[in-house]
Amino acid sequence: MPAKTKEYKPSDDEEFMGPRQLTYFKEKLLAWRSEIQRESAETVESLQEHNLNAPDLADRATSESDRSIELRARDRQRKLVSKINQALKRIDDGEYGYCEESGEPISLQRLDARPIATLSLEAQERHERREKVYRDD
Repeated sequence: MPAKTKEYKPSDDEEFMGPRQLTYFKEKLLAWRSEIQRESAETVESLQEHNLNAPDLADRATSESDRSIELRARDRQRKLVSKINQALKRIDDGEYGYCEESGEPISLQRLDARPIATLSLEAQERHERREKVYRDD
């Protein structure tokens, strides 16, 4: 992130999702995506270098287990990149920062902590309660 944006923190005292806030969140999302993609490339490189033909069965099993865990983590990150891309599209469309359910602004603190958030905290809590009810049936 550019130095001046790094020092900037969105504030409730300014226009909600004005140009400065949008730039801040866009840069934050782009940096996050770039970091995930860099880690993914390192994982692919590591998996290609790693030989699964270890002579010892225990070593091979450990290696395969580690590989499986790493691939699941990368799959989660692939889904996260998709959510980041969706958030970037919402910025471009002028919809970023607003709750999908209520249309109300999502708090800046929530967006700063989870820039891919699509629901306000209240809507997210309702969603999770509904999910729990259906899961407990």
